Amino acid sequence: MDLTRQPPRRPSNTNMAGIVGLARMIDKARAHSEETLEPYVYGDDSNLDTEVLGLIGMQADEFADAADAMSDEELVERVRERISAINRTQDEIDAFNRERIEREPQDEHHRQLLRERLARYAPARTDITTIFASLELDDWGQFCQMDLTREPPRTAYLRSVFGVMGAARMADKARAAKAGTLGAYRYGQDSGLDSAILAFLDIDAGDFMEAAYANPNDTELSEWIAERVERTPAEKSAFNAVRAEFGRLGEARAAFLQRKEEVGCDRGEVDTFFDLMDFDDEKSFGLVDLRRHAPRSIYDVSVGGIAGLARAIDKARAAHCRMLGAYWFGDDSGFDRLVLQFVGTNAGELVEVVEKCDGDDAVWTWLGDRVTGKDPAEIEAFNRNIWTVSPRSDNQRAFMHKAVSALDPSRKDIDSFAAMTTLDDRVSFARMKAGV
Repeated sequence: MDLTRQPPRRPSNTNMAGIVGLARMIDKARAHSEETLEPYVYGDDSNLDTEVLGLIGMQADEFADAADAMSDEELVERVRERISAINRTQDEIDAFNRERIEREPQDEHHRQLLRERLARYAPARTDITTIFASLELDDWGQFCQMDLTREPPRTAYLRSVFGVMGAARMADKARAAKAGTLGAYRYGQDSGLDSAILAFLDIDAGDFMEAAYANPNDTELSEWIAERVERTPAEKSAFNAVRAEFGRLGEARAAFLQRKEEVGCDRGEVDTFFDLMDFDDEKSFGLVDLRRHAPRSIYDVSVGGIAGLARAIDKARAAHCRMLGAYWFGDDSGFDRLVLQFVGTNAGELVEVVEKCDGDDAVWTWLGDRVTGKDPAEIEAFNRNIWTVSPRSDNQRAFMHKAVSALDPSRKDIDSFAAMTTLDDRVSFARMKAGV
């Protein structure tokens, strides 16, 4: 859950176990695990989370682990089991919900926050008086619009809105169309993909625009669609499979090849319109978006013959664009720490440099004497070490076993962090782009 691109679910949302704040806390817990929480806070740092955790009898770390490993439905069952174990009654839950829904700001700080949010997002409103309404206004105001003259919409491969590929991208374009900041993009009937999605959902483009504007959270937008649309998982899979392959074969192939040439793409792996959209988005805005694809491999030695340097450069560019996705960079990454120490720089410096340098050669030139004077044998030894480092403790071995099993249980042979990372890169994005 990337809360740099959408808000968590509303605090008043009771779709998860009938408890206010629980759906919101689930989203924040997942963002906390993925390090995409900013500007929100989770767990003990959040008054509402602390209250919800107390009601359900769980600790913040325990809940975050469960949210990371489980679906919404599985997590709700876990919460219900815990509520039953501590003998919470429905009357207690109802009283908890009612008190928080009706709670008004109790101190000057929160009253001032409400005044500022009203002034910024809804100066004519006089009905917003509670803390929940204040939070929801702030969430909505921050994310209800998109400026596609400054950044691209999300990849069409995402299924986070109603399980339909392209719907999250269409929602971004709808918000931009509403704000008059669509730029070079097309929305609704002016877009072939949007037209196909809207026909599949039997929803009017104008109605979808208003819904996307009012519901900047993907799950709540999905709930709005689900109230109006009956589509089975099998129907969604069939639609996704056709759209994800569009341009690879058949009558659309010629149009795809023509568009690929117009965009200036010579990459063989770009073989469908969805792939080409991702390529065009990044090229048009000069981005590296690691929510769309993996960084270069830890085995890549294309920059100075040094393993992992190309990968660190990709992550630095993505960090500069706030598009790291689930990746860790700099001090948060064991590989990056080794690579950056070896080439004599740090994460902050590298981000500053990639902002100014157009390509790998320019970054290599900036590194200068720190790397060009290294003996080839020293580089070879470094590469061999970074490629073969393996778990050294029971905890590390358990971590690797769990991670590899989640990716591919058949791979009993993987015994290095480099191999595990490469498998993770390949499998994670293959799952996203599976086309069903």
